[in-house]
Amino acid sequence: MPFADAATEQLPLPRLLRLSLFQVSVGLAVVLLIGTLNRVMIVELGVPAWLVAVMISLPLVAAPFRAFIGHRSDTHRSVLGWRRVPYLWMGTLIQFGGFAILPFALIVLSGDTTGPILYGQAGAALAFLMVGAGLHTTQTVGLALATDLAPPESHPKVVALLCMMLLLGMVAGALTFGAALRPFSEFRLIQVIQATALATIVLNTVALWKQEARNPALTARDRAQPTFQEAWAAFTQTRDAKRRLVALGLGTIAFSMQDILLEPYGGQILHLTVSTTTTLSALLAAGGLSGFGLAAYLLGRGTDTYRLAAFGTLTGLLAFSAVIFAAPLDSLLLFAIGTALIGFSAGLFGHCTLTAAMGSAVPGQIGLALGVWGAVQASAAGTAVAAGGLIRDGVSYLAVHGFLGQGLEAAQVGYSFVYHIEIAMLFATLVAIGPLVRRPSVEGRRQTSPEYDLGEIASHPLSLPR
Repeated sequence: MPFADAATEQLPLPRLLRLSLFQVSVGLAVVLLIGTLNRVMIVELGVPAWLVAVMISLPLVAAPFRAFIGHRSDTHRSVLGWRRVPYLWMGTLIQFGGFAILPFALIVLSGDTTGPILYGQAGAALAFLMVGAGLHTTQTVGLALATDLAPPESHPKVVALLCMMLLLGMVAGALTFGAALRPFSEFRLIQVIQATALATIVLNTVALWKQEARNPALTARDRAQPTFQEAWAAFTQTRDAKRRLVALGLGTIAFSMQDILLEPYGGQILHLTVSTTTTLSALLAAGGLSGFGLAAYLLGRGTDTYRLAAFGTLTGLLAFSAVIFAAPLDSLLLFAIGTALIGFSAGLFGHCTLTAAMGSAVPGQIGLALGVWGAVQASAAGTAVAAGGLIRDGVSYLAVHGFLGQGLEAAQVGYSFVYHIEIAMLFATLVAIGPLVRRPSVEGRRQTSPEYDLGEIASHPLSLPR
């Protein structure tokens, strides 16, 4: 695969693969929360759908704090000489604690007890919040550690490998959880959650073991360190920082609104079977892997990150157009092509923006830069998924009941409306990316810019080159 040569002398392949295990633990957590528990809580445990929606959205509360977490890992003070390891370990423990609470909260929440159900609701809310905070912390600091260890020229291939491991973790989790819960029982569900908690501890411990070298001088208490406000001011004054975040947010919303709509669209509108729609989900994942691989190949040969991100955005226009026209043409082939292209273009866009975030960080602010990227990406994705579902339901209700006129009474109108919004958001993303493409690449700017250490940033937070 194109990113199989991501290993370097500084970061050999066994060490890189071991480090990437933190992405597998994140993938397992995401699948368990959004996939398995989403269905089990509503169907098998009889929890109201609105309450489940609130629970699932709670991990997003921690997403905006990724910037602060990244900054803290940049400026951590410790006699041990570690910056990233303490936060990786703390995130792991928080995620483990959430999974440890969750089974017993679900028992109370389902009503299978004599205690007040309110205790189950509070316990489940706390568990979901802890898991979300833990995985956001782990992923932010893990990406920062990978950036520290990998040389700049190998960043595109390292990003591709990390993204692939996240996707593989999600696929492996979905298959494993599905097999373990067949047939379903509350006892099996408890075992699955507890096994996931144990896997989180094991995978993350193996991932961080002897990865970060101790450097007491870098984490000394008497070393000048910028405050978060100073670091944020320096970050926002780097060239095109706000435009990059706007482009990331718009593109993430554009590719994420369909996350919970593609399979229902195939089943309700194209009348596909469950097995067929599941195969289409595999096409989406395969398209994403293809996008990661192509991005790693081209970026490793000097292609501008935002030019390639713009190409991914343009491909997204074709993808959503194919999905829209699949309904009136009743074409499974067109729907399959559109689904694969959505995965491909989203993977290409996500890979390029993450690589750009890694390359644009000034020395001493890698954690902050990746934390900001993660905060914007996660918040935008969560908002888009919720908005996509609400818009589809609202527009479908108006269409079916004739409020939109005789020509728009089909059930597919709600889905089509969301897909057209995504196309409009992709055009907005191209507008935001345009000036970034015309300017010199991020990597080129880093090579020609002077070096700054953490003390200089703390002493002169406004002195970075514009």
